[in-house]
Amino acid sequence: MNRYKGVVAAGGLVGLFAVLLVTLGNPDNMGFCIACFERDIAGALGLHRAAVVQYIRPEILGIVFGAMFASFIFKEFRSEGGSAPLLRFFIGMVVMIGALAFLGCPLRMVLRLAGGDLNALTAMAGFVSGIYAGVYFLKRGFNLDRSRQQHRYNAWILPLVFALLFFLLVFRVRFNPAGEGPIFFSSSGPGSMYAPVVIALLAGIFTGFLSQRTRLCLMGGSRDVFLVRDFYLLSGFAAIFIVALAGNLIAGRFSIGFLNQPAAHSEHLWNFLGMSVVGLGSVLLGGCPLRQLVLAGRGNSDSSLSVLGMIAGAAVAHNLNFAASPAGIGSWGKTAVVVSIAVLLLIAAGNREI
Repeated sequence: MNRYKGVVAAGGLVGLFAVLLVTLGNPDNMGFCIACFERDIAGALGLHRAAVVQYIRPEILGIVFGAMFASFIFKEFRSEGGSAPLLRFFIGMVVMIGALAFLGCPLRMVLRLAGGDLNALTAMAGFVSGIYAGVYFLKRGFNLDRSRQQHRYNAWILPLVFALLFFLLVFRVRFNPAGEGPIFFSSSGPGSMYAPVVIALLAGIFTGFLSQRTRLCLMGGSRDVFLVRDFYLLSGFAAIFIVALAGNLIAGRFSIGFLNQPAAHSEHLWNFLGMSVVGLGSVLLGGCPLRQLVLAGRGNSDSSLSVLGMIAGAAVAHNLNFAASPAGIGSWGKTAVVVSIAVLLLIAAGNREI
């Protein structure tokens, strides 16, 4: 049991941070959402023009900073990469397309369920199914090649870019004299709802620090159960759910059902298939969207490319009408999800060691 104490405590704190962030201004059931928040950053940079989802989310920046601090303190910071970088960027884009079909990442899926959103159950079934498919290919030799040590400056690129984004957020920089952006900030919708910058940044830093120390990853937890019957990582997400559920009940934010949930839709097939894309893609990348941010903070340039791929994928999803909305998912979004599944299966089958 001692082995589980750290990851359970870390998960509990992340669940507490999520409830606190919603209480202080973040959208309901969205204390943390890696996919949604990276989409908001893409919008703030003008990569898409969905006016209601444009904001530089300090939580995302903080996760990378926190993971970097933990890596330095415990001497785990190292510059490495070179494992199929272009393919990882592309898979990151595909993962984001799947996540925006559901309207959330694996972390938000758990938080939505903790808020009473039963649509997350269908998504969870899809996520687990995607992971199971990924494990099938892992057992048959799937491999994107090993990362190698790189020049130390490679490790600093994404943290420095994120530091620049924080500067742009704090000073609300507008490069256009007319104030039309970039940087763009939503005046309505989810992008206009946010917790105070300092608190959001600190919550992200602590989450990144704790996630680096405990290796929190819902995909990794499910994969480990399938491969070696190890429940260590999964116990951390169980703690996130329990604490977030308790917090929502205390705060009066728990509303159980399928309909009228915040930033959600009830097209169950596409929730299932969208998160199956996220599950399979996360296995191929070696970590869920949260884990990719943490690895990027630790100095892994492959994960940095995956993160940038997700941000690019958010721009593509909104510009090409792939992303869902509370009204549901359109025909182009459904087509994109099906194509994403086919592409990931081809990648998985084509990158096996014979």
